[in-house]
Amino acid sequence: MVIDAATIAAFLRTRVYRPESLVWLEGYQALRRWRAENDIHGLYAVPYDTETEASVTKNFPLGRWVHQQRRALRASDLEAHRKEQLDAEGMVWEPGDEAWETKLAALRSYRRAHGHLAPRQDAVWGEEDNELVSIGQLMANLRRKGGLGKNPERAEKRAAQLTAVDEDWCCPWPLDWQRHYAVLRDLAETEPGGNLPEIQPGVLFEGDDLGRWIERQARDWVQLAEEQRERLTALGVKPTERPAPAPKAAAKGAGKASAAFQRGVAALTQYIAREGASTPVPRAHLEPVVINGQEHKLKLGVWVSNTKARRDKLTPEQRDALAELGVGWA
Repeated sequence: MVIDAATIAAFLRTRVYRPESLVWLEGYQALRRWRAENDIHGLYAVPYDTETEASVTKNFPLGRWVHQQRRALRASDLEAHRKEQLDAEGMVWEPGDEAWETKLAALRSYRRAHGHLAPRQDAVWGEEDNELVSIGQLMANLRRKGGLGKNPERAEKRAAQLTAVDEDWCCPWPLDWQRHYAVLRDLAETEPGGNLPEIQPGVLFEGDDLGRWIERQARDWVQLAEEQRERLTALGVKPTERPAPAPKAAAKGAGKASAAFQRGVAALTQYIAREGASTPVPRAHLEPVVINGQEHKLKLGVWVSNTKARRDKLTPEQRDALAELGVGWA
């Protein structure tokens, strides 16, 4: 076996001139081996969830070990020669990069478990109580304008990392829609021909009524973006056939009123998915909602109040849409 000079030098520094804790040495050697195996040079932030083989340990938690070194440095518990050795291995010390790697690891873990990056806004995720991440709020923040930071290069890099985890992380429609679709997509993959089986309203998955959601997409087909319709069509979902309405003169402003109502329903749907149907909407509440790729900040509390006051003027379809959301007065 040929041993290179750098390995011999590292061994001498850690074992002869400066005897080290075997635990620390195991982590240091694991870091060097991992970088060599992945052909990594220069500064590089080791992802928090990285595991590798080290000595007799097959799944050594290298990412956590690196995290512990950063904590030791901040607490002034990391000896100077250890810092020098880690610097030589491209250690990234900045808290911002460390925090991002921790969040990214949580997102990878959530994606592996659920098949999507579209959690409810109140969802949390993690393995231990002291490491729980508010995954729903995190995704909402990342999708906002400027959510990846003000540095363009860093933002571009982080966007690429998120795309590698889930290419739909920043889809132009609400995460509530993406979550339902992802669950049904994964279900369809297990079915012959890739088409969904019949799912009746009332069939729940993690609190989401899949049957009612499919029914609503089929009914409101024309309001969906083209890509949404294509995805649903691939699952075997078809628009509901409706009889042609009798011709009548269009009321002035009817088109704008209908669009405003649909924005209100979309915002209310998102709010109920996050807060629950029993939680009243505060009158001053603003609900950001994305429709056809455009974000709207709707005064949802005012909209609910005004719609209730004008409920006698709602169409049967509008009443049905509100009733499906559990709005009692509809």
